[in-house]
Amino acid sequence: MKIKKILNNNAVVVHDLGEEKIVMGSGIAFQKGKNDIVDPYRIEKVFIMDDPDQYSHLKEMFRTLPEEEIAVSENIISFAESELSVTFKKHIHIALTDHLSFALKRLSKGMVIQNTLLQEIRILYPQEFQIGLHAKRIIRDKLNIEIPDDEVGYIAMHIHTAWVNAGASGAGTDRAALIRDIAEGVERIAGVFLNRASATYERLVNQLENILRTDDSGKLCNELDPEIVRIAKERYHTAYEQARWIAGQVEEDYGYTFADSQLVLIAMEINRMGTRLKDMAN
Repeated sequence: MKIKKILNNNAVVVHDLGEEKIVMGSGIAFQKGKNDIVDPYRIEKVFIMDDPDQYSHLKEMFRTLPEEEIAVSENIISFAESELSVTFKKHIHIALTDHLSFALKRLSKGMVIQNTLLQEIRILYPQEFQIGLHAKRIIRDKLNIEIPDDEVGYIAMHIHTAWVNAGASGAGTDRAALIRDIAEGVERIAGVFLNRASATYERLVNQLENILRTDDSGKLCNELDPEIVRIAKERYHTAYEQARWIAGQVEEDYGYTFADSQLVLIAMEINRMGTRLKDMAN
């Protein structure tokens, strides 16, 4: 591999078998110049130009962003790949590094963007959130910057999206937001606001996630027998109508259509919440 261009001390553009590539590795460009041969033992990652737009963005990012920020992002990605036993597609190297760079600039100016889905992300994506917490430690140790948990949540969602794009099952930010809005609807009807860090809220979010879950073919994983649906609609008539009201509030925002089976299960959550509140009052 001959060096065509040095992007920074840890990234170079090379010619390899007639193909242009970006090669990364700690100190790979140290004391090197154009047309020098890359030390193969220093190569850690190779990016091939299969998407010209992403490839150009990647080159520009390596050329312009601080090397220490790129190194931290790559450290986080490598840790996530190891923890999840997966190889991410290359877009995560652009998305996460860009996000971290902008986030660190905002934090240096005292600006914090609240992550309104923080608790839902923590509950729905526990592995990714733990990786986000590890990223927080890496950023503190390597850059001497303390990021808030809001940023931990954003990093967790980048990791979750990369994991799904690499073939894992799951849904993204829209699903977390949909679950949050349904949960808020249940709270509104029950006349209560649950502590977002409480076991009760965690249970509600997990139940709603199970209600929405589908298999690879799009079939509901927890679809009820039609006879059970019919009986439940009669027994929990008021709660069912309330569930329909919640569905009406969120369907247009998310382009999601609820099945009768899902509405019955949401109605049962409404009924359970109401029963729990009555028990607490007595």
